[in-house]
Order: sequence, then structure tokens, then C-alpha cells
Amino acid sequence: MRFLLIEDHAPLARAVIDRLSLDGHVVDHADSMTEAWDFMATTSYDLILLDIMLPDGDGRAFLRRCRETAEATPVIVLTARSEVSDRVSILDLGADDYMVKPIDFSELEARCRAVLRRRGGSAANRLALADLVFDALAGTLETAGGVVQLRTRELRLFETFANAPGQIFSKPALVDRLFSFDEDVTENAIEVYVARLRRHLEHSSVRITTVRGLGYKLDLP
Repeated sequence: MRFLLIEDHAPLARAVIDRLSLDGHVVDHADSMTEAWDFMATTSYDLILLDIMLPDGDGRAFLRRCRETAEATPVIVLTARSEVSDRVSILDLGADDYMVKPIDFSELEARCRAVLRRRGGSAANRLALADLVFDALAGTLETAGGVVQLRTRELRLFETFANAPGQIFSKPALVDRLFSFDEDVTENAIEVYVARLRRHLEHSSVRITTVRGLGYKLDLP
């Protein structure tokens, strides 16, 4: 998954990026609303982590603009304000969740997973796809051949397919999901990860299909 972190406190931003990167997420960091809009003009995100107090304004203004322009990317607000009225106003503006600083990183990871599951129409970590069970939290695929432990980027790639069966993803779109701007990779890397996933799916009826000239999609029987 690709996240956008909007946070001007550099040590906290670095800690959040390091923690989420361990889970295989790509995290772009903007330290102002202006920089955040620049990022969003060039790529799409699965989740936005938004600080309230930013050098060029109140993060709530950013959130309000997102929702007024029909920008539907889920947003978790990071705030130092613990008053009920502040939390209510944040949710009423269209935030999907919030966390009060100081942040517990295990809780942050759990809230990210919960928000993404809700947006994907699921309430559980385990997703049944035909004769296959995908556990996003454990990072496993269960098929007739047994349980496979996915590596980090295999997990994030399969998660992308599993959240939208039948949808075609181009190689550039998948590179964008799996790698940050400063990583020097080619589209061949996607072919490598797709080949690995196909081997893991050999004992399942679920298939990753190549759509010539367009990309890949997950096919269910």
C-alpha cells in the first residue's frame, strides 16, 4: 500500500516511515499542505496520515478541501488535541479515524489496517477467495497445498490484487504501489513478484492473468 504522511515534526515522521516500511508499505512524506498537494497531483494513495498543526495552516483545512473536492482517500488524523469536541469535529469533517499523540505504533498499524479493511468492504483480516484464504495480518496464503508465508512485497502485491478481483493493474501502477520515488526499479521487478505469486497459487483455482498490453488482474473461478 502507498501512504502519504503529512507531518512537520521530522523525528516523528521518520519513526512512522520506518515502522510502516517494515510492513512493506511505501510512505511518501510531506512536511506541509502545499507539498502534500504536489504529491497528490502526481500519484494516488491508499491512505493519508494527517497532522493538524502544519507550518502553512491547519490540517483540518486540508481535510475539508479533500472532501469538498470528492477526494475519497481515507484519512487518519494525528492530533495532540484530546478534547471530545476536537475529535468530533475531525470526524465530522470526513476523517476516517484519528489518533491522539504521543502515538503508539502498534495501535497506528492496527488503525491503518482497520481503515483499509473498511474501505475494502471487509471487517476481518482473513479474506476468502474461492478455494484460497488470504490473511493480510499474518501475511499468509492458505491453499490445498498448505500455508505459504509471503514476503513483504509479495504480500503487498497480492493485497492489491485481492482488494479488487478482476481489475486490471498496469505495471507502472503496480510499481507505484510497491516502490517509493527514490527507489531505482524497473517494471521487470513486477514480473518477478508476479511470477513468485503464481507459484504460490499453483494449488489454488485463483489465478493472476496477464492482459496483453494492459497489465495483470486476479481471476476467480
